[in-house]
Amino acid sequence: MADIRVRLIIEGRVQGVWFRDSTRRQAVALGVTGWARNRPEGTVEVLAEGSEDRVRKLIAWCHQGPSSARVTQVHENPEAWQGEFDAFDIVF
Repeated sequence: MADIRVRLIIEGRVQGVWFRDSTRRQAVALGVTGWARNRPEGTVEVLAEGSEDRVRKLIAWCHQGPSSARVTQVHENPEAWQGEFDAFDIVF
């Protein structure tokens, strides 16, 4: 399966509910690299790279998030694979 890169914007109650750290833990467990960060308007942005099947599993997880989150929408924007990450981090 090919490697892919995708940028997600996750809307809903996603800040202050451990969304970024839970996403990081999920990505690490899946072997996906990239980062997650809060955005000023209250959304969470995720940039993920990895094998297509693993990134798709992370995307599916982001539609639910941790139990205290209430995801209303996930915008998925594919980007060109760059392979620039060696871990998954939380960006501040």
